[in-house]
Amino acid sequence: MGKGGNLSEGVLKKIILSYTYVAIWIFLSFMVIIYNKYILDRKLYNWPYPISLTMIHMAFCSSLAFLLVRVFKAVDPVSMSWDLYLKSVVPIGLLYSLSLWLSNSAYIFLSVSFIQMLKALMPVAVYTIGVLLKKDAYKSETMTNMISISIGVGIAAYGEAKFDSWGVLLQLGAVVFEATRLVMIQILLTSKGITLNPITSLYYVAPCCLAFLFIPWIFVEFPILKENSSFHFDYVIFGSNSLCAFALNLAVFLLVGKTSALTMNVAGVVKDWLLIAFSWSVIKDTVTPINLFGYGLAFLGVGYYNHAKLKAMKAKEAQKTTQQADEEAGRLLEEREGETNGVGVGVGRKNESQK
Repeated sequence: MGKGGNLSEGVLKKIILSYTYVAIWIFLSFMVIIYNKYILDRKLYNWPYPISLTMIHMAFCSSLAFLLVRVFKAVDPVSMSWDLYLKSVVPIGLLYSLSLWLSNSAYIFLSVSFIQMLKALMPVAVYTIGVLLKKDAYKSETMTNMISISIGVGIAAYGEAKFDSWGVLLQLGAVVFEATRLVMIQILLTSKGITLNPITSLYYVAPCCLAFLFIPWIFVEFPILKENSSFHFDYVIFGSNSLCAFALNLAVFLLVGKTSALTMNVAGVVKDWLLIAFSWSVIKDTVTPINLFGYGLAFLGVGYYNHAKLKAMKAKEAQKTTQQADEEAGRLLEEREGETNGVGVGVGRKNESQK
């Protein structure tokens, strides 16, 4: 009884911890998105400089990641040569910088709710680019599902009350660059046995993101900021915003490490619906019935996509377990045959000696 009680208590503690990690990730992800919108929106804080904001994030995250990896030794660095860094990490850093730049720029032109609806296209982009780069196999069933997600997002866009073509292009560009980055991580790093957690990712990727962003910043935003002499850097606003962005990466590390990537995907869907509700009720963004119908259709497609991925993962794991069991059974059989042959030889020699 006591043993069973201890077991159930341990399981309950694990469940509570898992939900706590999910809640922390949803809260921080929610905070970063709303905070970025607040800073960049011309009607709110009115600081429409997405490259500058992204560079502040990257500088802050680079510094903290360096402290965690090199000074406090909280996370072990990955063994990586300069050749590997230049050929694998730098291209990923370029894609990440473009993705962040465009996605932050979209907040100036689009509502938070509509941006979350457009982000539902991420599985479509990841799968399409994966097929084009021969990382994923083409399957008509999966492509049909991708088309249904695209139709849902299209309906949501059609029903958007404050549709802005430039904002949509920026967000779609961000989705394409982010999807390409995710696929390239598999091709350039994972296939070579290199796994980066969110902290080591920031340690290696954030500095080159900062370097890439510096180039457009010099020509696009620096001249405007230079002329705007009334601007004074608000350490509280930008410091807390950067801290939220870094904390979000730590939360990703905890969530994926203590639960699974699939849990994060499901939590992401919950977060998107919460953001849409918040955008409608608090920020007073217009959310139309056509918006919700289209996003609902896309949501079903994304849910089916995650379900199919889970089934594929389970099937692969079951196949791997079966293969290991077969190999173990074969090894034991060989050992027994060896022992039997050894006994037979010993008996034969004994009989010959008796003769």
